[in-house]
Amino acid sequence: MENETLFNEEAEPPGPTTDLAAMQDKATRVFSLSMNHQQPSLAKTKPERLYFPFKDSPRSRAFRKKHYPEISRIEWFDWRWQFQNAIRDVHSLDAIIHLSDNERQAMMHPSGDLPVAITPYYASLLSVQDPSDPLRRSVVPVVDECLHTKGEEEDPLGEDVDSPVPGIVHRYPDRVLFLVTDICSTYCRYCTRSRIFGRQHQCFIDSAKWEKALAYIESNPNIRDVLLSGGDPLTLSDDRIEWLLSRLKDIPHVEIVRIGTKVPTVLPQRITPALVSMLKKYHPLWMSIHITHPDELTPEMSAACIRLA
Repeated sequence: MENETLFNEEAEPPGPTTDLAAMQDKATRVFSLSMNHQQPSLAKTKPERLYFPFKDSPRSRAFRKKHYPEISRIEWFDWRWQFQNAIRDVHSLDAIIHLSDNERQAMMHPSGDLPVAITPYYASLLSVQDPSDPLRRSVVPVVDECLHTKGEEEDPLGEDVDSPVPGIVHRYPDRVLFLVTDICSTYCRYCTRSRIFGRQHQCFIDSAKWEKALAYIESNPNIRDVLLSGGDPLTLSDDRIEWLLSRLKDIPHVEIVRIGTKVPTVLPQRITPALVSMLKKYHPLWMSIHITHPDELTPEMSAACIRLA
C-alpha cells in the first residue's frame, strides 16, 4: 500500500537559530483568522449560540437525556458542572455501565494512590457491556492495576531524581517540565505520575511552590523551553493559567511555552471562547493534546481542537 502523508513535517520550534519573530507573526495571523471565524458578533448570533461553545453530538445528547434528564444543555456544556459531577464511586458508575466483577471489586476496594474520576461527557463514550472496550480500560480500574511486578518502579520515568525544586523536572539542559497541578478531570489508569495524586502534601496549586519554580527558571538562562503539565493545567481557572503564562512571558530566555493536556479529549467543554481569547495573548503557544484511541475523536473533541487551532 502506498504511504500517505497526512501532515507535513513541522519545522523546529523557534530557538537561537530560527526566526522567532516570523513564527510569532504567522501564529498571530493564523489564530486571528480562526478567532474571527469561530466568534461571530453577538448581534448576528442566535441566543442559543451564546451558551453553547459547539453543537453536541447525537450520542452525547442521548446519553444526557437518559442519565441526566434534569440537566439542561447549558449545564451540560458548563465545564465546571462536568468537572464537579465527575463519576468517582462504584454506584454512580454502575448506573451507567455494567461493571464486571473485576471492575466492581477494584472500585469498592481501591488501593494505590490514583483516584477514579470520569467526566459525564467521557462516560458517554464508554461501552456499556464490554469491559475490554479501549476507552473503558483506560479510565475504569481493575484489580490487577496495583499488582507490582519485578522491574516496575513507582516513578517509571525517573522524574523525581531530576527535580531540583518542587514541581520542576530538569532533565535536559534547555528545557524543563513544570508540574503546575496534581488534578485531572479524568484519571487515566496508565498514568506514569499516579504516585503524586494520593499525596496531599504534593499539591502543586500553591503560590509559594509556583514562585520557587519560576525563580528556578529565571535563574537558569539556558532554559528556553517550558512544558506545563501536572495533572492537567487546563483544569486550572483562566486567571491562574494567565498568571503562569504572563510570568513565563516576562522571562527573557524562555522562548517556547507548551501545555500538555487531555482536556480537549475528556472535557472539551473547557475550551471556551474566554479561555481561547486569553491564550491568544500569549502566542506562540504550543498545545500537546493527549489522545489514547480513535474512539475519542468525537465531534465535540474536534470542535475543541478547531477552536484551539
